[in-house]
Amino acid sequence: MDLSFSPEEESFRGELRSWLQDNVSSEVTSEFASLEEEFRVLVNWQKRLYSGGWVGVHWPREYGGRGATMVENFILQEEFGRAQAPEIVGRIGINLVGPTMIAHGTEAQKRRHLNKILAAEEIWCQLFSEPNAGSDLSSLRCRAEREGNDFVINGQKTWTSYAQFADWGVLLARTDPQASKSRGISFLIVDMKSPGVTVRPLRQMTGSQEFNEVFLEDVRIPVENLVGEMNQGWQIAQTTLSHERGTSPRQLVIHHILLDALVQLAHNTPRGETTAANDPIIRQKIAAVFSEVEIFKLHNWRTLTQIRRNGKPGPESSMVKLFWSEMSQRLHDVAIEILGPHAVHWMGAPRAEWNGRWLRSYQYYRAATIFAGTSEVQRNIIAQRVLGLPRG
Repeated sequence: MDLSFSPEEESFRGELRSWLQDNVSSEVTSEFASLEEEFRVLVNWQKRLYSGGWVGVHWPREYGGRGATMVENFILQEEFGRAQAPEIVGRIGINLVGPTMIAHGTEAQKRRHLNKILAAEEIWCQLFSEPNAGSDLSSLRCRAEREGNDFVINGQKTWTSYAQFADWGVLLARTDPQASKSRGISFLIVDMKSPGVTVRPLRQMTGSQEFNEVFLEDVRIPVENLVGEMNQGWQIAQTTLSHERGTSPRQLVIHHILLDALVQLAHNTPRGETTAANDPIIRQKIAAVFSEVEIFKLHNWRTLTQIRRNGKPGPESSMVKLFWSEMSQRLHDVAIEILGPHAVHWMGAPRAEWNGRWLRSYQYYRAATIFAGTSEVQRNIIAQRVLGLPRG
């Protein structure tokens, strides 16, 4: 495993860090009054990043990127987290759709969409999961039937991030109902403003509504919106999912921030005549969290080494996703234990530690072992594709 960065990579880091110091302002880092305000501000933020050449840096130069390596893209996300800059609002398009389209799309599809994705002129969503096909995605039932020069789509998708703002979506749909599970699925591009598309936001326990359910009723898609070959969508989707799991530099930085906040919380929380920081059991649990964050960093570096060798993330990326998602829940369990009855105080409450962010963060990370593939799915991938074990 390579634990160092090259001089060129460190130069890239320095240039980016300097740009972020000059451009990250309170406008993009403050809390927003509504999701609509957040979306508006972050679209402008992505446009500013695009003007500076900091969007899709890992894309080939002919499609608007810098031709940066995956390692440099890791550094970019790491520096974004360190500067506490917001995530790119078009991250589905930048991180998932773009690389998939570059690998499998037609030249016409690339010319039509890629530059607009970078410039935040098009926001994309991912129409994969369904109410009864989340963890077992190959069981999806959304249908795409060929009628002349169109596909006619009928079905429902769920947990679709930013669908209420999206211009386009990538869709997995069943084009051969006679084929078994993954063999009859195709990968399609959907205009989210098409007649028959209905988006309904889902309110989560955090109070946020960035997830949605999407209903598709007799939605017509031209055949040129098929990505790759008919009934080969499952193979194409693996490109998308490997980029979704990949490395997690932003989560690494976030968990360093959370670790620092956890230590501060222990020092601030009374325990009799002293504080929770002097409780030997709490000290052991914080030490375990510290060790796990360091292990997470090493998992990321190991995946980076694989990317250096092979040029793309492989099934080992499931190890990164599995580890950080379960680690995050253990970290938050320690915070809730320290807070005790005050853990239930929401933002704005007089006794809300860290302005109630601990509770909201705890609630958010309960879903970490579900989104981007459940822990059970990740363990199966590791067993079969990394360790070579037989299917059960």
